[in-house]
Amino acid sequence: MAKLILTQEVTGLGAAGDVVEVKNGYARNYLLPRGFALTWTRGGEKQVESIKAARAARQQASLEAAQAQAAALSAKKVVLKAKAGVAGRLFGTIKPSDVVAAVEAAGLGSVDKRSVQLPVHIKSTGSYTANVRLHDDVTAVVNLEIVASK
Repeated sequence: MAKLILTQEVTGLGAAGDVVEVKNGYARNYLLPRGFALTWTRGGEKQVESIKAARAARQQASLEAAQAQAAALSAKKVVLKAKAGVAGRLFGTIKPSDVVAAVEAAGLGSVDKRSVQLPVHIKSTGSYTANVRLHDDVTAVVNLEIVASK
């Protein structure tokens, strides 16, 4: 097992500044080469404190912005155009990146595609909802209207 300090949030593992123990292969082949983590050392504990302090400052400032964006996302219906065949069946499926593009096109700000959660596979036209995690404490519900493009 390898002991690491996370430099970024890793879904299912922890947030920036957390000290975690993971298997050696996961650390060596994924986390360390991508810069998601640093190896833990006694001197690294000082880095943990500075990372946590910076994260706390960013979170407090971003909480208000996230709440405002969540209100804007929930209030407006986002229209997403997709190629569809007979009876509204889509050619393919709607992905989180499609939702991000539609939100940005609607002028509702930028959203990270990793924070978009689609509760069902969207394979036909109609009305759907998607959950967007904007902050640790703020999740917005986006109302999607899938329409056939011509």
